[in-house]
Amino acid sequence: MKDEGNKTNIKLLMQALVVGVCTGIIVGLFRFGIQETSGFWLYLFQLAHRNPAWFIAIIIGFIAVAVIAGYFVKQYPHVGGSGIPEVKLQLQGKLHLQWLPILWRKLIGGILVIGTGLFLGPEGPSLQLGSTIGQGVGQGFKQNKLNSRILLATGASSGLSAAFGAPLSGALFVLEEVFHNFSPLVWMNALAGAIASNFVVSNLFGIRHALAIPYNYSFPIILYWHLIVLGILLGLLGHLYKVGLFSLKKVYAKITFLPRWLHGLIPLAILIPIAYFWPLITGPGNRLILALPHMITKTGWGLVGLLAFYYVMRIVFSIVTYDSGLPSGIFLPILTMGALIGATYGLFMVQLGLLPQRLVVNLVIFSMAGYFAAIIRAPFTAIILITEMVGSLLHLMPLAVVAFIALLVDELLGGKPIYGLLAAAMDTHSDRKANYTGEADQMVLPVYESSKLVDKKVADIKWPEDTRIRTIRRDGDEIIPTGQTIIRGGDMLVLEFDSSQRGRVYSKMKDLQGVELDG
Repeated sequence: MKDEGNKTNIKLLMQALVVGVCTGIIVGLFRFGIQETSGFWLYLFQLAHRNPAWFIAIIIGFIAVAVIAGYFVKQYPHVGGSGIPEVKLQLQGKLHLQWLPILWRKLIGGILVIGTGLFLGPEGPSLQLGSTIGQGVGQGFKQNKLNSRILLATGASSGLSAAFGAPLSGALFVLEEVFHNFSPLVWMNALAGAIASNFVVSNLFGIRHALAIPYNYSFPIILYWHLIVLGILLGLLGHLYKVGLFSLKKVYAKITFLPRWLHGLIPLAILIPIAYFWPLITGPGNRLILALPHMITKTGWGLVGLLAFYYVMRIVFSIVTYDSGLPSGIFLPILTMGALIGATYGLFMVQLGLLPQRLVVNLVIFSMAGYFAAIIRAPFTAIILITEMVGSLLHLMPLAVVAFIALLVDELLGGKPIYGLLAAAMDTHSDRKANYTGEADQMVLPVYESSKLVDKKVADIKWPEDTRIRTIRRDGDEIIPTGQTIIRGGDMLVLEFDSSQRGRVYSKMKDLQGVELDG
């Protein structure tokens, strides 16, 4: 029986590698398309500087992009946005999507939209592209629902890995923020897929760090008070970003002169003067981040003001663009805003004589992790992601300090993970009972130490209707529970129910535990 289980796990691992390779190819094509399209639009704006007649071509082209991408979203609404909330809901059983229509529309729409220079990133769409591939592979191999979800999560981690060239972060983000399931079967396949996709992309684009920012000085302990102040600032501004993101959605809802699927015309119209006067700050932001180490070698209040202006432009236009509903992501734009905050704060302190100028580049790196942690609420991913993207382990301690302070500030302000909020806004039918299919499904949920279930007997808990505990995984063993079995912190509950009830069971278990969970 054990040998049979090992064979099944090996087959699943092989399928996870297939998902990783296929995702690497598709996301590699996605990145290449964005790179080439971005170069094309930058060239047109250069021509417009010499001859204003080229603005006609730019305007016509932007209208075409808005119409094509908007029409894709009109056909399949879940093509819009980053796609991460959709993946969360799919893994929870609250959303069911067709993978192929999403895949090609997200691929083409994302290339067209992100390539224009809008303040959008390819990472969220890459994650959704990978998840659709995982879903397709699961269907192709006729996997059961549990293994299909594992392959979907594997595709998501592979997509993020391929987008950033960061396999550890790709797997960790899916485990920490999207799936919230650290069972060996999940993380092993997610990591295998992430490594495979990164291997493919590395052969296409070369082995280099996405944000290779050079710096030669460790941050001294005596100056750690800067990290506390900076962490507080990042937490406040990160919380402000989330408030702004959801507030502007209400403004877009009141726009009646344009149908919803054409709201992308608004940010594209605003982009034209931005791309004409400040081409460096357009796009996801990686070009701006890589330019910062050179910019911060200079001093002066004028430079501090310029960097603050860039940040205001990035946060306002990022919100305007994302809320338009175009296929897009916010990962790299968030890192860019964090880098600008760090650079602005650092040079401000240099002007006051409170910080050596050579350490400003350190704050640029730390701030990316802190801003990410405050908004995404995935601190471990933030630390590992920046470490992988920058390519250095020298900054782990200060990274952790800034990320923790920023996260704590957002927590004190009542902040929630942004993708959880976006998913909750989509989820309007989680408690609705669907027709029973007669097909069994499983959900593996962790019992955290803070859970209301800890130290209670199985018989004393009001479990969701038509749901049974199949097994309890504890310290590597599987326990067949009875009514007298006591649930402990750290247990993994394997629940069994009708496949149509997954979303309802998830919601009930979330309320029952009294903590955030996924499965």
